[in-house]
Amino acid sequence: MSALLLYFADERDAAERLAAAAGLPAAGIERHRFPDDELRLRLPLAEGEVLADTLVLYRSLDRPNEKLVELLLVAGEARRIGARRLLLVAPYLAYMRQDIAFHPGEVVSQRVVGEFLAERFDAVLTVDPHLHRIATLAEAIPRGEALSLSGAPLLAELIAGKVVNPLLIGPDAESRQWIEAAAAGHGFDFGVCSKVRHGDRQVDIALPEVAVQGRAVVLLDDVASSGRTLARAAELLLAAGAASVDAAVTHALFAADALEIIRAVGVREVWSSDCIGHPSNAVSVAPLLAAALARLGVGAADGGNPE
Repeated sequence: MSALLLYFADERDAAERLAAAAGLPAAGIERHRFPDDELRLRLPLAEGEVLADTLVLYRSLDRPNEKLVELLLVAGEARRIGARRLLLVAPYLAYMRQDIAFHPGEVVSQRVVGEFLAERFDAVLTVDPHLHRIATLAEAIPRGEALSLSGAPLLAELIAGKVVNPLLIGPDAESRQWIEAAAAGHGFDFGVCSKVRHGDRQVDIALPEVAVQGRAVVLLDDVASSGRTLARAAELLLAAGAASVDAAVTHALFAADALEIIRAVGVREVWSSDCIGHPSNAVSVAPLLAAALARLGVGAADGGNPE
């Protein structure tokens, strides 16, 4: 069965890394914006050419609103012209935070977006989705394959090569799963802060009961958005005597001035995976994603090697 990886121009580098790791051919989707902001998309299909049986669409869903329209258009046309199997590789998966309605009439975005993806794709692959009150991604995406991969081991390997005897600290209780996964492989010491959020940009943090005096601390989390949580945790750690504070995240959203805020409080280095393209990218998730595709019967059986 033939397979092809599709990507948009702004994610070409990351998509081609995945294509190389998975042993898949790759091609770009043409994109034109009309003056009224409507989009014209064109799949890479020549006159008389037959579409591949399996299409792997690479689209990380940071800044997701327009990208969701792209998924709607591409999936609809691909099915219409004969694609038998559609797989979405979305290294960052948006709208997973809100899984219940806190007020009457509030839209539960996780349920709506999960259903949207389930209707259009036979499988969805993502890395470290931001799940709160559900245990598995399959609860959010109720049909087809829903694979949640972890970037924590990749970040742990990076940290092991850059920091001597690091102390891993999670900025909030939700980070515990990533902290424990990262610490386990290398025997790192670790702790997890507690956090109370008062708004999108206001947080209170209490440090865990672990000795930080003189330690090289690495803050580890799945996502950095406003940067306030990481910045506040770093401030407290340095005030408590940490010798240094670095930060490692799977998803480098870094909205507005987030990165500047983190650096301003004394964070030394900031590292991220390439789930979202950003200057802080230090590790590639391509081998991880390629291995997952291989388990779904797409690409090289061994997950390939990154180039």
